[in-house]
Amino acid sequence: MSLIELAVRRPVAVLSFVLMVVLMGGVALNLIPIQLTPDLRKPFVSIRTSWPGASPVEVEREITNRQEEALKGLDGLEEISSSSRDGSARLSLTFNINTNMNRALMLVNNALTNISGLPFDTRTPRIRTRDSEDNPIAWFVIDTVEGNPRSIFTYKAFIEDVVQDRLERLPGLAVVNVWGGNRKELQVIVDPQKMARFRLTVSEFINSLRNANASVSAGDVSEGKRRYVVRTDNELTTVDRVMGLVIRSQMDSQTGRIARVTLADVADVKFDYTDTDTGIRNMGKRAIVVNMVRDTGVNVMEVMKEIKKAAAELNAGPLKQAGLVMTQTHDDTTYIGSAIKLVQQNILVGGSLAILLLIIFLRSWRATMVVSLAIPVSIVGSFVAMAILGRSINVISLAGIAFAVGMVVDAAIVVLENIFRLRQQGKPPFEAALLGARQVWGAVLVSAVTTVMVFIPILVMKLEVGQLFRDIAVAISVAVTLSLIVSVTVIPSLANRLLRGQVKDVSENMRIPILDWLAGLFVRSVLFYVRKVIQSRVTGLGAFLIILATTVGTTWHLFPKLEYLPEGNRNLVIARLMPPPGYNFAAITRMAERAEAKIRPHMAPITGPESEPGQPPKIKRFWFVIRRGFTIAAAAAIDPTRAGELVPVIKSAVYSEPGSRVFAFQTSVFGRGFGGGRNIDLDISGPNLQGLISVAGRANQLANRVLPRWNGNQIRPIPGLQLSTPEVRILPDSQRLADNGLTAKELGLTIDAFNDGVRVAEVTVQGRRIDLTVRGPQDHIGRTEGVANIPVVTRSGRILPASSLSKVIVTANPSQIRHTERERTITLRIGPSKSIPLETAMDMVRNDVMAKLKAEGLPSGVRLRMSGTADALTKTRDSMAINLSLAVVIVYLVMAILFESFLYPF
Repeated sequence: MSLIELAVRRPVAVLSFVLMVVLMGGVALNLIPIQLTPDLRKPFVSIRTSWPGASPVEVEREITNRQEEALKGLDGLEEISSSSRDGSARLSLTFNINTNMNRALMLVNNALTNISGLPFDTRTPRIRTRDSEDNPIAWFVIDTVEGNPRSIFTYKAFIEDVVQDRLERLPGLAVVNVWGGNRKELQVIVDPQKMARFRLTVSEFINSLRNANASVSAGDVSEGKRRYVVRTDNELTTVDRVMGLVIRSQMDSQTGRIARVTLADVADVKFDYTDTDTGIRNMGKRAIVVNMVRDTGVNVMEVMKEIKKAAAELNAGPLKQAGLVMTQTHDDTTYIGSAIKLVQQNILVGGSLAILLLIIFLRSWRATMVVSLAIPVSIVGSFVAMAILGRSINVISLAGIAFAVGMVVDAAIVVLENIFRLRQQGKPPFEAALLGARQVWGAVLVSAVTTVMVFIPILVMKLEVGQLFRDIAVAISVAVTLSLIVSVTVIPSLANRLLRGQVKDVSENMRIPILDWLAGLFVRSVLFYVRKVIQSRVTGLGAFLIILATTVGTTWHLFPKLEYLPEGNRNLVIARLMPPPGYNFAAITRMAERAEAKIRPHMAPITGPESEPGQPPKIKRFWFVIRRGFTIAAAAAIDPTRAGELVPVIKSAVYSEPGSRVFAFQTSVFGRGFGGGRNIDLDISGPNLQGLISVAGRANQLANRVLPRWNGNQIRPIPGLQLSTPEVRILPDSQRLADNGLTAKELGLTIDAFNDGVRVAEVTVQGRRIDLTVRGPQDHIGRTEGVANIPVVTRSGRILPASSLSKVIVTANPSQIRHTERERTITLRIGPSKSIPLETAMDMVRNDVMAKLKAEGLPSGVRLRMSGTADALTKTRDSMAINLSLAVVIVYLVMAILFESFLYPF
């Protein structure tokens, strides 16, 4: 007994099958994670290494180069890039898509452990498998309540211990970041006059501290039944212990008296806070920001509920007791909910329109009900397959389901129409249902199989776009496959029951004058064309060639330029600020305050939510993140549909600062972090930094000429087009140092201590690791000339200015040094306006910028390449061309096999 006959004879079993599919789909719907976009499996490792006080050149030489050399040969490594900044190095490792990340992490950790020669005060590298540019799902601002006089920046340790610790324990969160605030440290303030009195140099003083701060395990002792652990404990954790430390002890050989120099004789000790390197301003007030990055494959809606619950508990408990309040400023689920709701509405409207069209053309409520049943069964059943395959509910998968709503009724209509035709011929219901399904099941099968085959390229693609749109392929393929099963089981079974009465021709039912006349004209035209084509092979071949040439020519002429991904309409505008070269933290903060003053009239909490006609919407939230080399402004609109109108508002406020530049954009649904999602990266790589700056400057001129800023295009050089960071360089005089019994290292330590402070060690205070630092009596040296006057204590007890032992010059250095594949790189990040397709902009950069630079002649060793979104788009286009060609071959072979002829498909 065939499946069709079994379904017709066993309607109760078919009904049970339908109910089971619907119930399982309902259960799966509650289990599938809900998120904005699909998870992208990107084998990625980020390594951050901190070296406080070091310049980018030193970081590159001492840390970045060593780490790149150790990591360059890892198995599966596809790309290595790095960024050397003031006091930190960041390496990004991208592995092959098939790489085992557990093994890759082990190899990375082993390679880093075997690196030798790193500076003493370099901190342990931090390894993460999540990119720092991954979009946070939530942002919270923490501020002091009214009446709390304490600075919010002194609460950093408290927030890390209480808030960060509580949130990191929530399931589904990968990373919780705390931005802003000052770290507590144990400071030793040395007095150069007192040090000279006792003939102590800074290097001797620092070595004494490092040697004294020791906690050493010394084995164990067994006595009777007990085992005692032996440990030398002299960790410098309190002010009294540090003050009582003996720096030098000497015995007079003649008198036997001992002369001791304690730390209290030459220095003071206190707990204090470090100078901040990150400033957060929320609606014009200083604050600390906390954001959360979700883990892979989690239900964002559920995770957000837990985050809000934890935030409420913190606000009612420890934060309230500390005089703080935690306010959410960004919630990704708001956009997720609206986006998913919109797609759901499209599914409902599309399904309703499909049913309405069926009623119009079938003119029978019974036939419409039979066909319409294929929609919910196929759609709901597809959720079961999505849950089994580990997919998620997102805008991509729901879009696939929306597309499938109209496709799943095709097979049902074909089967029902044939059954209906046989009933009109007088066949009994059982025979009409059985014979009608048997006659067309082959054609229905071929239609479904060819549809599924088309999505094979997306299912096998391992690029980012292949992963992103795999949900569409899964949703449509499963829905169409289920519709095939429904058409040969459920449709015949229901037709046998519902089409038992008299079956009339459609023409005998209610007439629709204009529609019926147009339908009759269409049918007569098609039949006329078919008769002419099948009468002669020459006519048929000619019609085939004409249709083929027309479709190919039309497609070639009207084929749109490629775009990578849609931008969407997220209620978040980001402005990446580039202050004038050499600006310090205080100057950038003042610049941010002036920009805030210009934006203040647009802030809804200050001037009200209503905007004047023709004006951009009011700003609901506005905040600054200020760091050296990394400054951004972010805004959200009262009207989320008009967020893009805030871009010129923020740009004009920042552009008014002389010498400043800004790269502003509305964040993309599929973009990551602060870089946006629709960019062209022009990488200029080579060994010589000056040569790179020269080529990058010329490339910037050509790019601005081809894609002018006044047309909405944006260009941002990373890191910059000049050696822009001012630097006071100290060149030691070896002869003078030797005459005074000092070395260049001792001179450097002395200047570091009296200028910025030297980190001696990490100590544990109240269960938390903090820095033990040695500083001079001045908090800051206010002028560059002050560096030359830094006191240097010699072993003879003399105090000499630094200028007497070295040459002090003022020069410039890069603010950041980037590497791509271990080569120094300057990148022009080009954001074309929305009116220019991304492929067109890529062609313009390739032909009018890169080609001209090559024609003018590049310096030795300098290379140009396009990367970022442009590179991904090129790879996707090439891969899709190959895979689609393969899909056409597969579809042809499937059709040939099913029809048992290699000529029938043509």
